[in-house]
Amino acid sequence: MKLSNGALVAVVDGEKLALFKNTNAQEIRLTALETPEIEDRVSGSAGRRSSEANPDNDTQAEDGFAMGVAEVLNKWSVTNKIDELLVIAAPKTLGELRKHWHKDLQGKLAGEIAKDLTGHSTEQIAAAIEKA
Repeated sequence: MKLSNGALVAVVDGEKLALFKNTNAQEIRLTALETPEIEDRVSGSAGRRSSEANPDNDTQAEDGFAMGVAEVLNKWSVTNKIDELLVIAAPKTLGELRKHWHKDLQGKLAGEIAKDLTGHSTEQIAAAIEKA
């Protein structure tokens, strides 16, 4: 996959977010960026107990984190802090993120990779992008 110089890469799972900027249009070269504060979002109804019909607390927390990440990326998109975005996320997290994308952000998505790469090295992430 090709990314433009300056493209933002977000690597997300249900608990962590890592942001990178591509600094080369010819090949993938990622530079780590500071991770913004992600507000906790409650995705389920407050006061409900977990049962087979309701998501457990871990699932709610992971979905809430994904909602918080989407909120930050949406805000950056509508304020023109993002021109191009590649999202690499665990499959379940990616599904939750998609539910919350703003139309403006959807237009700036260069692609999505459904893979959990949080905790991987910058080189491993760059290699996964090049293979995609």
